Amino acid sequence: MDSNSSATQMLRAPISPERAPTPSEDGRASGIPSGLFWGFLGVFAFSFTVPFTSVALGGLTPLFVAAARAVVAGVLAALALGVTRQRLPRLTQWLRLSIVALGVVVGFPLLTSLALTTSSASHGAVIVALLPAATAVVVVVRTGERPGRMFWLAAALGAAAAVIFAALQTGGAWQLSWHDLLLFGAVIAAAFGYAEGGLLARELGAWQTISWALVLAFPLMLVLTIISVFASPPHATVTQWAAFAYLGVVSMFLGFFAWYRGLEIGPMAQVSQVQLTQPVMSIAWAALLLGEPLTLVTVGGGLAVVACAALAVRSRGSGRGPARGSEEQR
Repeated sequence: MDSNSSATQMLRAPISPERAPTPSEDGRASGIPSGLFWGFLGVFAFSFTVPFTSVALGGLTPLFVAAARAVVAGVLAALALGVTRQRLPRLTQWLRLSIVALGVVVGFPLLTSLALTTSSASHGAVIVALLPAATAVVVVVRTGERPGRMFWLAAALGAAAAVIFAALQTGGAWQLSWHDLLLFGAVIAAAFGYAEGGLLARELGAWQTISWALVLAFPLMLVLTIISVFASPPHATVTQWAAFAYLGVVSMFLGFFAWYRGLEIGPMAQVSQVQLTQPVMSIAWAALLLGEPLTLVTVGGGLAVVACAALAVRSRGSGRGPARGSEEQR
């Protein structure tokens, strides 16, 4: 999906004793880097999101793909929360969950679905490669950190690289297409959702965070699904329905179990950097599954954006810590 690196090194909100990972959980006792394992598992699941969205759009409308997948995930989330009898979040946590819902349940799926009606999956993957750096910027603003100039320079270079790549894809017109603007909007939406979700995972739990966000967004997404069905009844092949099922069950639900679990266990700075592998895998899946050509512009653009994102998240991690009191914002 979503959507990191120091991108989600986040606030470092204190973990309550009852939610503190045990030595065996964080891998120190067993020798297994479980935080990195769960983080990579989540990113691996998300790496299929853009290609499978492109497949599903072959027979389903963008609104249906974006909304109905959230309905599927919302039903699973409600069942999981009900069976395990989870305690309701506090009011302030509901407000923060709305940010997660708007970012990763509503904004990113809807904007990418609309964009991929005219954009290739590999093109979309390059733009989405900005997500780790974008999330890092959101976290910096959110927590009041003061990173060095290198962080801001790397983030700006990453954005410039993505814009130049998108402009080169217009056949020399040097202007951004509507699908590029939608993809940039999707990155911003997911950055806010990932950042706030990473913080909430240490308070509510990993799978509980995405589950409550899905439940919160369920009424809206159900209404949008009904509207899309009446406007254009879905007709798709078995392959297109299978891709849609993946988006609803894995990209929108199970993938976040692993991703937020990895961030919860940590070390968050290291785990979040695993997301830098997502665009590389997405471009590879687009070539292998969809037969999209791997052009020099695509490969070069992807590597440039990933390199800048990596520099941004690493320089943030080595910079100065959050401003005093930022960890007590909640």
